[in-house]
Amino acid sequence: MTSSYRQFCPVAMAAEILSKRWTLLVLRELIAGSTRFNDLRRGVPRMSPTLLSARLKELEAAGILRMLPDSAGPGLHEYNLTESGCDLAAVIEAVGIWGQRWIEADLSLDNLDPALLMWDMRRNLNTSPLPDTRSVINFIYSDLPDSQKNWWLIVEPTGSVDLCYIDPGFEVDLFVTSDLRSMTAIWLGLSTVGKAVAEDKVYLDGDQAISSHMQQWLGLSPFAREAKRVG
Repeated sequence: MTSSYRQFCPVAMAAEILSKRWTLLVLRELIAGSTRFNDLRRGVPRMSPTLLSARLKELEAAGILRMLPDSAGPGLHEYNLTESGCDLAAVIEAVGIWGQRWIEADLSLDNLDPALLMWDMRRNLNTSPLPDTRSVINFIYSDLPDSQKNWWLIVEPTGSVDLCYIDPGFEVDLFVTSDLRSMTAIWLGLSTVGKAVAEDKVYLDGDQAISSHMQQWLGLSPFAREAKRVG
């Protein structure tokens, strides 16, 4: 390490590993189940590939993860948490709960990112209320430029969920039109689908069975159940 707190306190020693910029967010992605480099990048879209690679090497050197060959192809790797890394799940959860409770809502909604929002929706989506056939849901963010406006969630009968930002060519079952801030507020648990629809912040057009259960199938933040205690 290039610097040290020079304290024997376990908090200080842990901070030397965990307090570097982006490290906690990389751990969040690993704990959420991402094991491949490109999937990790989708969870931290504003982090450069070079810096992500450096942080992964640091976590490997600290014994928090191990890099293994990926069966998907030569030269590819998977990043798996060790027992030490898995032990950090409670730490990440505690930080997330604190942030949800004590960071003001307006500050939470100042940092909007459609790619991250949709990626989080995709991996937290509850497929059980959806039909047994393929469901295609087109999210349209009316306040964004054309290059970021349209996103498609494709839910297969097997339960797999794909995310596309290029039209996949399937017939759309439900169109969800909203501004990015309103949809992010729903994902964070600061609002609900019903409230946003009633306030004309979200418009639903398509399959009634899918639209009527949107609050149930929508992939919300793992911390959405935590009520704000400030702001």
